[in-house]
Amino acid sequence: MNKAELVSMIAAKSNLTKKDSESALNAFIETVQSTLKSGKKIQLVGFGTFEVRKRNARNGINPRTKKAIKIPATKAPAFKAGKSLKEACK
Repeated sequence: MNKAELVSMIAAKSNLTKKDSESALNAFIETVQSTLKSGKKIQLVGFGTFEVRKRNARNGINPRTKKAIKIPATKAPAFKAGKSLKEACK
C-alpha cells in the first residue's frame, strides 16, 4: 500500500475528503517526526510505540575490501507493535 491508497482508505472510513485525509496524515507524520527528533516517544495504546533507539559504535568489515572499519554510534527510529496490532495480524 502506498500513501495515495492509504489516504483513500482513510477518506472512505472517516467520511473526510481525500484532501482533508491527506492533510491529517501529513500532520500525523510531521508530529511523529518532530516528537522523535526532540527525544520523546509516542505511545498509542493498542497500536504501538514510536521511539528513538541508540545504536552503539561497533566494528564492521567492508565487504568490498575486506578491511575492518569502525561504524559510529547512531540513533534510529523504531516502532514496537502493541498487543492489539499483533493479534490483528495473526
